[in-house]
Amino acid sequence: MSGTPSAEPGHARADRGRALHALRSRDFRLFFTGQAISLIGSAAFTVALGWRTYTLTGKASSLGFVLALQAVATVATLLVGGVLADRYDRRRLMIASDVGRFVAVAALAALDAGGHLTLAWLLGFAFVLGLGEGFFIPAFGGMVPLVVDSAVLASANALVGIARQGSALLGPALAAAVYAPAGSATVFAIDAASFLVAAAFLLRARPRRLPAQPPAGARREVADGFRYVAGVPFLWVTIAISSLLLMVQVAPFQVLLPDLVKTQWHQGVGGYGLLASVMGAGMVLGALAFGTFVPRRHRAVLSFAIFAVNSLIVVVIGLAPWFTAALALQGVRGLFVGFGIAVWETTLMEIVPERLLARVISLDFFGSIGLMPLGYVLAAGIAGLASPGVIVSAGAGVGTALFVAALLWPRAREIG
Repeated sequence: MSGTPSAEPGHARADRGRALHALRSRDFRLFFTGQAISLIGSAAFTVALGWRTYTLTGKASSLGFVLALQAVATVATLLVGGVLADRYDRRRLMIASDVGRFVAVAALAALDAGGHLTLAWLLGFAFVLGLGEGFFIPAFGGMVPLVVDSAVLASANALVGIARQGSALLGPALAAAVYAPAGSATVFAIDAASFLVAAAFLLRARPRRLPAQPPAGARREVADGFRYVAGVPFLWVTIAISSLLLMVQVAPFQVLLPDLVKTQWHQGVGGYGLLASVMGAGMVLGALAFGTFVPRRHRAVLSFAIFAVNSLIVVVIGLAPWFTAALALQGVRGLFVGFGIAVWETTLMEIVPERLLARVISLDFFGSIGLMPLGYVLAAGIAGLASPGVIVSAGAGVGTALFVAALLWPRAREIG
């Protein structure tokens, strides 16, 4: 199949067991360190935003509307962000996005500290943050191949995965530790500062530049990305399934988790943050396992199987009567998700031409989260119709079925 990665046994042997080799690159170290700090701040922000929204309004549905508006804004700028990141300096785009998000989150922190925060303000700030993320995501994904040699791309993606998933461990723990004694405004201020730190590290980096491409018009450049994705079944099938998964499983889980923590497991913000931290720890181990073993055969089957198991675990979590059981399952789930994300991202970066990479990444996110705002709104709308655990489990059951169907797809066995 065109664009399908080969087994490359020699390349696999070179990567295997060398999960940390990308750190030899000065530019990757700068990129990695700044983004790791920013990711921790953002993960802490996510927990603080969820709990602050829930306590501000007392309704599980409120968080659904906040997250939906943020996702809508991200979708609105993703495709333009992909075109810009393939046309212009990705480093400068990331810095501009970091500075813009610093201003927005710092203003949110000041408003919260002054006691003037309302749901309307939260909705507005969520929209602004979403706009910045839409420009940032394609540039971030497209930057990785520009700060490392291709021979250590798997190592770089494993380390980025460790940073991302490690933030899911450290960020919620930071939020849980700071929120109770110092309040949500302090957590928001920490996140704002982390954006400036990330921008400062990027200013010192000198990534490789892409060959100049004559502008062909934004519409045509987006269409080029669509045509490429449409010509590689593994890409569009995975993106389509992810879009449905995020709507029926991920969105309800995010919206209803605070209510689930409080009403089913009788925990507070500490338990809410701990669930995210335990999953983050599992995801770190999963990303590290990928960097150590670097699978290069049957990667489509491997990806679909991993995410089918993940969805099945979410079904059990939603029905778990004990908080300790949910914690253990979150850790196991994190292991699968961390490994699966690293498989997908490395495959994407290896098979997609460099000149199209940011656009394909933007289409990946655009397709994946395109239905997520609808998922947030639906979750908010049905929040009172059944217990949060039942709703979460039902959505995850649909997610499991989607990936099982993908495993039965005959073409899956031909890929990777």
